Amino acid sequence: MMMIPAQDDLDFRDRFEAGQVAPTDFDHRAHLRLAYVYLCEGSVDAATARMRTAIKSLLRRNGVPHGKYHETLTRSWVMAVRYFMDKSIAASSFDSFIVSDARLLDTRIMLTHYRKDTLFSDAARAAFVAPDLQAIPPAP
Repeated sequence: MMMIPAQDDLDFRDRFEAGQVAPTDFDHRAHLRLAYVYLCEGSVDAATARMRTAIKSLLRRNGVPHGKYHETLTRSWVMAVRYFMDKSIAASSFDSFIVSDARLLDTRIMLTHYRKDTLFSDAARAAFVAPDLQAIPPAP
């Protein structure tokens, strides 16, 4: 289901892309929010590419080593957000979306899909690695 992001969510995206969101403010919830906005505007592949660009830009602007970026976590969370977006009722904003099913706020959820050694490997950081425990459900 396509959702139209709220103006506040679009403003967050614009602030993030303009470098006006500090790394300390880009927590798990903010990652999900950015993924939500990008998914409102495009496919999983397009949203993942935009997340990759945005996060790497944040790291570069703030002198954080490039190796901090994690491709598998980025794509996996985008896939998870898409799954929950497609099975939820239309939301008027990210806040209303996340309130409807807060399971995405659990940062440990990916460990139900990946063995810890797999998820936190150098290979998974550098390129997408498919889940080795349980597939991330496709969008309905």
